[in-house]
Amino acid sequence: MWLSGQATGSTAPPVLAGTLDVRFTDIDVPGYGPVRTRTYNGSVPGPTLRVRGGHQLRLTQVNGLPPNAPSSGGGGHNTPHHANSFNLHTHGLHVSPSGDADNVLREFAPRTAEEAAAGVAEPQYVTSIQVPHGHPAGTYWYHPHLHGSTAEQIVGGMAGVIVVEGDVDEVPEIQAAADIVVCINELKLKDGRVPAFTSGGWTAGVPSTFTVNGTVNPTLRLRPGEVQRWRLVAATGFTALSLSLAGGDGAPTVHQIAQDGITFPRPVALDRVELAMGNRADVLVRAGVPGTYELRAPGLPGPLMTVEVAGDPVVPPMALPAVLPAGRPFLDERDITDPDADREVILHADAGVFAGAFPNAFRMLGTGATPAADPGADLTRDPAYGLFDPSFTNHTLRLGTVERWNVRTDESLPAHGHPFHLHTNPILLTHRNGVRLDPPVWHDTIGLTGGTPGDRVTFLVRYDDFTGRTIAHCHQLHHEDLGMMQSVEYVE
Repeated sequence: MWLSGQATGSTAPPVLAGTLDVRFTDIDVPGYGPVRTRTYNGSVPGPTLRVRGGHQLRLTQVNGLPPNAPSSGGGGHNTPHHANSFNLHTHGLHVSPSGDADNVLREFAPRTAEEAAAGVAEPQYVTSIQVPHGHPAGTYWYHPHLHGSTAEQIVGGMAGVIVVEGDVDEVPEIQAAADIVVCINELKLKDGRVPAFTSGGWTAGVPSTFTVNGTVNPTLRLRPGEVQRWRLVAATGFTALSLSLAGGDGAPTVHQIAQDGITFPRPVALDRVELAMGNRADVLVRAGVPGTYELRAPGLPGPLMTVEVAGDPVVPPMALPAVLPAGRPFLDERDITDPDADREVILHADAGVFAGAFPNAFRMLGTGATPAADPGADLTRDPAYGLFDPSFTNHTLRLGTVERWNVRTDESLPAHGHPFHLHTNPILLTHRNGVRLDPPVWHDTIGLTGGTPGDRVTFLVRYDDFTGRTIAHCHQLHHEDLGMMQSVEYVE
């Protein structure tokens, strides 16, 4: 049960308090059938959480999963493990990464086999997050983020949406539009279950099933002349989405108003909305000609959602806003604290270099790369070079400074992507493949596709408000669990 209310005492912040109960659940996925999977509160996706700047989010999480299987040994921390442990990441929120807040270095373990046999109560863990006053209003999401179990849990449906309410919701044209969450989950199911993540080829061997709000290809209805606000959430682990409405010249028009929770200065009309794994986009969809249309993405076996435009027209047609309360001021190069100290990250994979079920090395090279175990030997086969090491700090980031990062992938296959995600602070994309964006766009996750050459981006970031240790990583979750991740520490 979810409880929303005012905390005791006149100066205490309002609190959204509730429980996320995690356990294996038998659910029915309309359009697919029965599924047994790990869920939040028995559903895919989990409950949508709505907060405002100045509120506190206090979540009690029950781990009702079975005991973790004993380690098979020899795999190391950069192979899948502890599939029934988790934690909580509030993806995109500008909140503390420390203590019991957005701390992805915690582990919420299940009971041991001995504890379960003895009837010990299922363990509970509390996440308490203070959302700052003035936090950008927009669409965010939450998911587990324990290194080694993230991919298997998210492709089972452990994800939910966070809505931060605020100024953009009070724009009259937006206030008049229906507010609709469109959470796209990518499930990896075989015989109604998520197979254990036991090999490097696991993702390719299990086709993806895509759901919108828990249903395969649901139908959404609009009247001619109606405008709806869709909160598009790519809660996908392995697949980027290039979304468009298909069905002829009369298809509803799409106007993006926010990216990754941060509102644009004005709506932008688009034919396609590009979402890497983890991205969100708020869009205003305006229906015109009656008919049946489909929300599609190239490479998917079918439509994500059917859109029916029918019924009595809205007269006069609903309007779109001309301007918006921009969610965050832009940075520019004049804000950079040290122009000669750019950071560089190269997302790099070495194929077939290790023995065992996980032969590929997914590395983050460049500035601050994890040192090699044997610098004088073959670095393509080195078991440490550029791989996640929880004891090593790859980047020390000082509060109040602005830095420029150059991030690229040297992946040669266009179908392979390495989206880059930095925790805690939003990043301002200024250049893609050497071309300046006008205007720049705030993100928390930036998609980079492979090619010859692969994508390269430049972004600016200011480290604000919060100290603590957290991570930057590839948001292709298979790669993250296998080591394409770095430790960052925000310091005074």
